[in-house]
Amino acid sequence: MMEFLELTENLIEIALYICFIGISASLILLLYRIIAGPTNADRAVALDAIGINLMGVAGLLAIFLITPNLNDVVLLIGILAFLGTLAIAKYLEKGVIIDRDLE
Repeated sequence: MMEFLELTENLIEIALYICFIGISASLILLLYRIIAGPTNADRAVALDAIGINLMGVAGLLAIFLITPNLNDVVLLIGILAFLGTLAIAKYLEKGVIIDRDLE
């Protein structure tokens, strides 16, 4: 039984390393898309995808460190990424983020 537990721990560790490498490659490619994106909409989508990748990194770190304390961080990153996406979309549509109608 102990051999089976050691095997599963090793498989989880290998899977975590593969996931970290995949997310790292994805983040590098998304940074390139932000810098060299042909349009601002492409840059906005890349920023949103970076937020999702950061949520994945925090989740993987929670598994790797065997702690549930990072679950709140995942939710916080998700909320901030959503608000950032809304702000970028409003800026791309209207040109301003905060409307100041003084009528």
